Amino acid sequence: MSAAAPPADERLAPVSPVRRLLGRPELGAVVGAAAVFVFFSFAADSFLKASSLSTVLYSASTIGIMAVPVALLMIGGEFDLSAGVMVTTSALFSSMFSYQMTANVWVGVGVSLLVTLALGFFNGFMLTRTKLPSFIITLGTFLMLTGLNLGFTKLISGTVSTKTIADMEGFPSARALFASQWNVGSVTLKVTILWWLALVAVATWILLRTRAGNWIFAVGGGADAARATGVPVVKTRIGLYMGVALCAWISGQHILFSFDVVQSGEGVGNEFLYIIAAVIGGCLMTGGYGSAIGSAVGAFIFGMASNGIVYAQWNPDWFKFFLGAMLLLATLLNAWVRKRAEARS
Repeated sequence: MSAAAPPADERLAPVSPVRRLLGRPELGAVVGAAAVFVFFSFAADSFLKASSLSTVLYSASTIGIMAVPVALLMIGGEFDLSAGVMVTTSALFSSMFSYQMTANVWVGVGVSLLVTLALGFFNGFMLTRTKLPSFIITLGTFLMLTGLNLGFTKLISGTVSTKTIADMEGFPSARALFASQWNVGSVTLKVTILWWLALVAVATWILLRTRAGNWIFAVGGGADAARATGVPVVKTRIGLYMGVALCAWISGQHILFSFDVVQSGEGVGNEFLYIIAAVIGGCLMTGGYGSAIGSAVGAFIFGMASNGIVYAQWNPDWFKFFLGAMLLLATLLNAWVRKRAEARS
């Protein structure tokens, strides 16, 4: 009598394209982005012009650069309410250090990088040592940085904005890296679009192809269970917050080298836009689920909405209503898609 064949491992069973598609976190965001694109294509005559689409991409990139690390942080189960003002802090440190020390602006850029990364480390370290919710930790950092930005700027510059550094050594090369642009016919493409796409690619590679990506999903799914299986929870959380800080530094340098000066009150409230882009892109508020590509789609929806309303000549006061409605609809759609995916698995 021949022995019975062992049961096949269900993990090796082929997965249908439909099931694989339904399991993607960004599916709902892609559907929403297509709907918004079609809607404004009809509602605004100038929306489909090449120059208009380049403006949409630029608006999306300024949010998307920060939405990428915020999405990774949310997948890891945490929030950062200080992300918006941290962007301004990084720009202020670069500007004021370079101006006061009469140094090459690259010195200020380097010092700003160290300071901003230290802020990210502080958030992660305080979270892991105090066990307080990330909402409380980063809200405290948000308030401290808001006061620090205003207080130091007025103390050093005498006003609420920094002095121009446009005539300082190193400014042209720094602007080329952080704030350059190219004209292709009637289309103006800014370097932030390249930064954005590069960050999305790197973050996607980390999430899907590295051990660190597995750690991020594991920590977001359950820190205690992840720790029991050997995941370095503390290092992962600190690394995620430092990732947010790194992208805040990139965004801050873009602001500085685009406008020569920085207003100390900028950035307040932008942290919610980053979170909204990540949530629209498929990230769950509870962690453990999401993608960097989804955050990019969410940022693109933001870019289309913010500019589409202007092109359609609507009252811009309705923008926040539209953004809130998109957030709710995207969250409901993402929840429905996830349930369908779980039902098919």
